Parts: sequence; structure tokens; C-alpha cells
Amino acid sequence: MTEAESEHRGIAPNRLGEAELLRELENIHRSRHDTLLHGSASALAAHTTRMAELEEEYLRRHPERRASAGRTRAGARARSESDQEPE
Repeated sequence: MTEAESEHRGIAPNRLGEAELLRELENIHRSRHDTLLHGSASALAAHTTRMAELEEEYLRRHPERRASAGRTRAGARARSESDQEPE
């Protein structure tokens, strides 16, 4: 990657403060759908790369983050089973 390409993608995730990293993640997730639907192939590829870099940095900083029960396979199964129970 050239220096110009690197600058275009923004600050390296490991150089962002915690608040800045979270703000970048919120912004990139918010813009994902629009990029998917209306961006060029190269814009989508750049978006995917940047999003992965930001997410990897977040996970590196927070390896012990807690997953919500509803966001696990077991939680999804429990939700699915309760949806199927008759009233």
C-alpha cells in the first residue's frame, strides 16, 4: 500500500484513542449499508478493509469482552424455541 492510500484510509487504528476508535467503528458501521448498495467495487473493498482493521483493533484491546446471551448460538436457539411455543 502506498503512503497516499494509507492516509486516505485514515489514522492507523492502533494510534486512535479509545473514544476515537469507538467513534470510527460507529461511523463505519453506519455507512456500511449505503456503501454496499451504492459504492463502487473499490469503495466497498476499501470500506471492508478499514472496517476489518478497526474491528480487529477493538478486539485486540478487549479480548475478554462479554457477549450478550442473545448474541450467542445458545441464545439464538432459546429465542427461536420460545417463538415456536404455543400460547
